[in-house]
Amino acid sequence: MSSGPGAASVPAPDPHDTASAHGTSATKTSMFSSLRIRNYRLFFLGQAVSNTGTWMQRIAQDWLVLSLTGSSAAVGITTALQFLPMLLFGLYGGVLVDRLRKRPTLLVTQTAMALTALALAALTLTGHVEVWHVYLAAFAVGLATVVDNPARQSFVSELVGPGQLQNAVSLNSANFQSARLVGPAVAGLLITGVGTGWAFLLNGLSFVAPLAGLMLMRARDLHAVERAPRGKGQLREGLRYVAGRPELIWPIVLVGFIGTFAFNFPVYLSAFADDVFHGGAGAYSLFNTLAAVGSVSGALLAARRGTARLRLLIIGALAFGAVEILAAVSPALWMFSLLMIPLGLFSMTVNVTTNTSLQMATDPAVRGRVMALYMMVFLGGSPVGAPIVGWITDTYGARVGFATGGAIAVLAATVIGLILARVGGLRLSLAWHRGPRVRFVPRDRQEALAPAA
Repeated sequence: MSSGPGAASVPAPDPHDTASAHGTSATKTSMFSSLRIRNYRLFFLGQAVSNTGTWMQRIAQDWLVLSLTGSSAAVGITTALQFLPMLLFGLYGGVLVDRLRKRPTLLVTQTAMALTALALAALTLTGHVEVWHVYLAAFAVGLATVVDNPARQSFVSELVGPGQLQNAVSLNSANFQSARLVGPAVAGLLITGVGTGWAFLLNGLSFVAPLAGLMLMRARDLHAVERAPRGKGQLREGLRYVAGRPELIWPIVLVGFIGTFAFNFPVYLSAFADDVFHGGAGAYSLFNTLAAVGSVSGALLAARRGTARLRLLIIGALAFGAVEILAAVSPALWMFSLLMIPLGLFSMTVNVTTNTSLQMATDPAVRGRVMALYMMVFLGGSPVGAPIVGWITDTYGARVGFATGGAIAVLAATVIGLILARVGGLRLSLAWHRGPRVRFVPRDRQEALAPAA
């Protein structure tokens, strides 16, 4: 959102500007400024180790299920079981997070995920593992994530305060995407060298880093936030809070459309690697690697911005959809591959901007519920949309499927951008000054610019 009125604003629906309301400026900041804060530095380093272990386990888990069953459908069931708790209980997890202190909560959830990984490692290394064990472990991790995810998201503001929130969220995203480059590679070496059980073991041990970081933090340096008291109707209260604030509900709706139809990269990229360019697993790996490079770049660029503006969210979503459409019609493998970099960059722009703008515009007492709703929509959209976009891709081809996802992203961004502009008292201004100029201006300014009758 904008730090000033008038044409400089995002199509912002709320008179309380996000930046000014929290004392932040719109100027660029140091890319790694949040790391100067000791508590956040401990959090960041712990997550760097744990995220790498998490990506290792994801690869090892899928490979183990495939080796036990020989079924791709079984791999899909494993993934579904891991996301199912967030879809079923995500909002209740947000209610709990708003009631509880974040640091002790994270100590519990991170410990639970560590013990799950160690149990799976023990079963695998001793040769007693069965596919139902993996299913149970995936579901257990999903249950822990119901609370862990919104707690980690909202805990960032307690670590750094509102002035560094944009930077900290961006660095968290860069952290996760960097682990996405390292974790699968290490998992591949472990699986081929010593077996999947060692990947589970290392992931379990990797939780020592975030647990140690949480325990070493200085409680006096945390930015205290008001916790919600226990009471009835808090889930409905959270939903009403979001529904009554356009700057919250419409970004979540936009992410819902994009996450459901445009973020299904496994479906699209595997189809292009296999059916369009006939490059097999090597091409699929290349596409994902280049997309991850773009995501890391996008997160680091976001870390330099001082505030999160809804205007940037709309522009990022439009650019993301446009790149998807352009990639869908790319005639050559090299061109499609290069487009994965801006695709990853703009996808991360959408992700980071939504995350930061929601946190900065939300009352701390309901932040857990708002972030739980956001994560439920964001993480739950892809599994829901995968069968739909998969059917379109199978029936009409990979190019049509990918272009459809991009077109939905562009259409959703356009419609929601216009809605936010109207709610925020802005109008679209079309002018010609050494070329066409398209921008949003206040309605009274639009009337002043109109020619006299």
